[in-house]
Amino acid sequence: MIAFLGLGSNMGDRRAHLAWAVHRLAEETRLTGLSSVWETEPVGFVDQPPFLNLVVRVATEREPDALLELAHRLEVERGRERTFRNAPRTLDIDLLLLGDRRVDRPGLTLPHPRMRDRWFVLAPLLELEPELRDPVTGERYQDLLPPRPAGARHVAPGSTLLEAEDDDA
Repeated sequence: MIAFLGLGSNMGDRRAHLAWAVHRLAEETRLTGLSSVWETEPVGFVDQPPFLNLVVRVATEREPDALLELAHRLEVERGRERTFRNAPRTLDIDLLLLGDRRVDRPGLTLPHPRMRDRWFVLAPLLELEPELRDPVTGERYQDLLPPRPAGARHVAPGSTLLEAEDDDA
């Protein structure tokens, strides 16, 4: 099954945190795509540094709960502490989509409930799958893409994260 995960970091060596996560996801799943890396201002709690963001596409046989558990485990391994909602973080991994699965229960909602409103999620997602549709409404995500926020800037192709040596990431 194809899954899309949104990765972000705004603490410490942001690029290294993302490179580490990409390498670890490649070990645990079959990595099939990386979007560009974008720098964007934080959403929600804005008194914090900007984020580096990207979306990865993976092939996996994991069920939604197991994929979410993997994401949380990797966040913790990289030093994430959940102090308050939208707090600064070394690594954030959001499960955005898992095939056309729909889940709506405490702790897990698929598709991710806030992705439709977030340019920093939809733009990289559409880079990987331009014709992707919302599995609930059937709408094309391309038609839902909000305007590019002021200050959002392209940092690098996602493939540069694969070039980082695992020890350095």
